[in-house]
Amino acid sequence: MSENPQVRALLRWEEHGAPWRVVEQTPARATVSLLTCDDGTEVERLISSDPEFLALVARQAADPESGSV
Repeated sequence: MSENPQVRALLRWEEHGAPWRVVEQTPARATVSLLTCDDGTEVERLISSDPEFLALVARQAADPESGSV
């Protein structure tokens, strides 16, 4: 399991089948909105410049089977 708390939180969110979306993404930082399953209400935002988080967001956002919307 990752040492990065944002990576762990995003992976847990996906494991529970909840959607998320990228709010902002630059080469240096990403902001992700964690959404409710029923109506897509934002619950929390994860912001990180950690390379592992950036790679996860980029990989998952490009994968149509991921939890991202």
